[in-house]
Amino acid sequence: MRARLFTPGPTQVPERVQIAMSTPLMHHRGLEFKKIFEEVIADLKYFFQTEGEVLPLTSSGTGAMEACVVNLLSRDDQVLTVAGGKFGQRWGELCRTYGVQTHTLEVPWGEAVAPEEIEAFLKAHPKTAAVFLTHSETSTGVAADIETIARTVKERSDALLVVDSITSAGVLPFKMDEWGIDVAVTGSQKGLMIPPGLGVVALNERAWAKTESSDLPKFYFDLRKEKKAQENLTTAWTPAITLFMGLREALRMIREKGLENLWEKYALLAHATRQGVQALGLELFAKSPSDSLTAVKVPDSIDGLAFVRHLLEKYGITVAGGQAHLKGKIFRIAHMGYYDSLDMIAMASALEMALADFGWNFEHGAGVYAVQKVFMEK
Repeated sequence: MRARLFTPGPTQVPERVQIAMSTPLMHHRGLEFKKIFEEVIADLKYFFQTEGEVLPLTSSGTGAMEACVVNLLSRDDQVLTVAGGKFGQRWGELCRTYGVQTHTLEVPWGEAVAPEEIEAFLKAHPKTAAVFLTHSETSTGVAADIETIARTVKERSDALLVVDSITSAGVLPFKMDEWGIDVAVTGSQKGLMIPPGLGVVALNERAWAKTESSDLPKFYFDLRKEKKAQENLTTAWTPAITLFMGLREALRMIREKGLENLWEKYALLAHATRQGVQALGLELFAKSPSDSLTAVKVPDSIDGLAFVRHLLEKYGITVAGGQAHLKGKIFRIAHMGYYDSLDMIAMASALEMALADFGWNFEHGAGVYAVQKVFMEK
């Protein structure tokens, strides 16, 4: 049985990317790598829709998040973090670790933060240095209205807007410069379609100016060192060379397809998945769902942990379970990255068979047909 990966990171890696990463290794200070690096930087600017700085780091997405905190803030700053899931909480954990005065806006898991809540906080705290939040919350499948939030932050304060776009960049509409987003981060194993190991920080001029005055301790994640190295088309430290080789190829694929076409594709895959899930009598967890992944409530009559394990062991399908207090209560299906309509039909079919194995009452074929219907009507 062929294994099929439907987790929201890592996602499936295209064959073209796998081949690119299998070519002979090169030296990371040589001319060949410099050519790769130059192309990657140019295409990452397209990926984020920015003319600002883009700094790839050999780290996880969390490393890129930490780099934002230590390079943009100082000890006397106060910030707002928005926590509506595990990864929104991470912004607060990072800021508090470095002694920054941190206010957290708690949002019920499964719901999106209202721009009005952020506006009210900024009105009450006019000296806020930065607002940290998540565009697509991987733990809940919720998408925030970043375009409106960005406009609100700019109209009501001088705070930087720092966005975790780890499961949204390249998948959901994301126009960094046009919307006025100051900083964005992503990880390599999501919409970029390569294995884990690279994080990317994108900054505009206003954000970059903050790196010159930040007094928080930093060494490996000092973005000024990265920018200086980038002037010579290289990185400050030894990079994950094979991942850069894969990233160049993945970004070429993204350019060939076009971001707007990709956004449309992922919206269609997400809609089809949600239709299929609901046709089986299952409930969506997110009230404002992301097009990156679909979070599904596990019925009370089914053991959620056993169900996820059963999908893998009997049908070769790997989905993600719930995290923290949602463990065993939801499962999450990814449709970002290297997926197409037939992948989602296969996912719906496996879901039906597994539900039948657990005695769930539904009309057999309803989920698969609902998914097919979306694609046939396109």
